[in-house]
Amino acid sequence: MLHKTKIPNLKVIAFDADDTLFVNEPYFQETEHKFCALMEDYLSHQGISQELFKIEIANLPLYGYGIKGYILSMIEAAMNISNKTIPVEVIEKIIQYGKELLEKPIELLDGVEETLQSLHGKYKLVVATKGDLKDQQSKLHRSGLGHYFHHIEVMSDKQEIDYEKLIGRLDIQAHEFLMIGNSLKSDVLPVLGIGGYAVHIPFHTTWEHEKINHTIEHEHFSSFETIAEVVPNLL
Repeated sequence: MLHKTKIPNLKVIAFDADDTLFVNEPYFQETEHKFCALMEDYLSHQGISQELFKIEIANLPLYGYGIKGYILSMIEAAMNISNKTIPVEVIEKIIQYGKELLEKPIELLDGVEETLQSLHGKYKLVVATKGDLKDQQSKLHRSGLGHYFHHIEVMSDKQEIDYEKLIGRLDIQAHEFLMIGNSLKSDVLPVLGIGGYAVHIPFHTTWEHEKINHTIEHEHFSSFETIAEVVPNLL
């Protein structure tokens, strides 16, 4: 369990956004299913998913994380799968899928707003999330949660160096920082690696790229089933 006495100088609590504050990955999976159906004359759904994932990962250094890069990766996958014979109408449909993804409604996860209300004013709250800057700013604005946060950081990646830069901008030490998120790979391991604290709130579905194949045991690490369980262990 995470107790306040274990973080005596805690100053900043950072929250991941996608699948921690609001729903995200299920929308991507829904779009991928539509893309596979669109391309099923060329390849099996499993083969299409594998090709798309391979291209997504290869493109991360160029496009970063986010929907716009995902759209470009779908187009590239369609061209590869069809051996560059894909009709322009299919490209138009892929772009339409991407725009629909950008316009998905914001669905807050259970307990999020109540948790932020409880912690607001007691700690400095920040958002630390990956993705496209404009898209993430739009989602936070539409979520109605923006006023709870002192700082919003849209990160190109979540490696140790990225968290070190964030902590430097916040003018705190690593042991004064707590990260809460659904990804062990992005929200937990790098923060523990620099001496911070991390809480894992699992989401029912996780992008393959964010999965790890080992358990974490660390004195600065805790895991709860819901975000609401964080509050009684901090206050």
